[in-house]
Amino acid sequence: MEGVRVLEVAQFTFVPAAGAILADWGADVIKVEHPIRGDTQRGFVNMGGFQLDPERHPLIEHPNRGKRSVGIDVSTPGGQEVLHEIARTADVFLTNYMPAQRQKNKFDVEHIRAANPNIIYARGSAYGDKGAERDTGGFDGTAFWTRSGVGHALTPEEIGGALPQGIPAFGDSIGGMNIAGGISAALFHRERTGEAVELDVSLLSTAWWAAGASVTQGMETGETMRSLMPGTTTSVNPFMANYLTSDGGTINLCIVSPTGYIRDAFEHLGLPELADDPRFCDVMPLIQNAEAGVQLIAEAIAAKPFEYWRQHLKTMKGQWAPFQSLIDLASDEQAIANDMIVEVEAAGGGAPFKVVRGPVQFNHEPLETTRAPQASEHTEIVLMELGMDWDRIEELKDAGAIA
Repeated sequence: MEGVRVLEVAQFTFVPAAGAILADWGADVIKVEHPIRGDTQRGFVNMGGFQLDPERHPLIEHPNRGKRSVGIDVSTPGGQEVLHEIARTADVFLTNYMPAQRQKNKFDVEHIRAANPNIIYARGSAYGDKGAERDTGGFDGTAFWTRSGVGHALTPEEIGGALPQGIPAFGDSIGGMNIAGGISAALFHRERTGEAVELDVSLLSTAWWAAGASVTQGMETGETMRSLMPGTTTSVNPFMANYLTSDGGTINLCIVSPTGYIRDAFEHLGLPELADDPRFCDVMPLIQNAEAGVQLIAEAIAAKPFEYWRQHLKTMKGQWAPFQSLIDLASDEQAIANDMIVEVEAAGGGAPFKVVRGPVQFNHEPLETTRAPQASEHTEIVLMELGMDWDRIEELKDAGAIA
């Protein structure tokens, strides 16, 4: 993406996450923030019940690394002029502001296209840019988790309530990747045809795509899938279940198609005799006797601790995984080997800040990026790059149009 400029007028995580991915891929992403308060998310002091350090802020670093920040008050005529001047130099305009704000502050598609007819205009929203709820806002907790059915599907029916979304900005980050992919396709389309398109991604559509197979099945049968309570299995395949270890850990077996894996799996589980047992020696009898198989495997795994199984099963041919926390993954050898963690300098000094690499890696190369900018950090630099002289910059500052 080197040579591509993205002008981002967005807050929170959903759409800024797209800008972060594009910055990871080499684009020059200019983030527009309010001259006084910056991105509203900078003021968040709590995330998921945990206090946040404003100098080491995950809700700023994760979706904003690699960008430059320019402070513009887009509600002022001067600020709007500056925004349109930057838009003339940009390939992509990226926003998650709602239609009324885009119109009021003159950065809806017709305003930006008046400045640059060749710009790709990308919108992120809660429920889409068409229909009666086009003007309705939302977050991933409402649009992605609750309304979409994702939260319902992941909440066991026996709980008798609704599980809250346990990962802040969960749908936001997935949706940001979708937007980045859409922008990449739009840039390719413009290169081939000369046409600059508009594109839309909503949190609602992101959730339905992520749950697409289950949604399709539900529309086909009228039945909805639900997560099961711990300790429950569907008793169809004993090699597809969670099993408790002696010290309370969990091992997930996920041998979806057991053909060719049965003997090796039973040997690794310390049950070699079951590979010759007519109840379990082939796929069909294994399925027919699944409940008995689940019981025997549960007893075997419960006899030894989590760490034993985590090491011992590494040579098993079938698929499995240790049940880990998000923190556990930070020290996972495979995650580290694949450069999933990136260190950037901290804005306030001190130890480097660790952020997560985006899911796409090119040529096996680790990501090189920079920390998230401080609010309005690059205002003068960017405006001087546009050819703006100091007298005009000072005039705009005095008028409160820029930081």
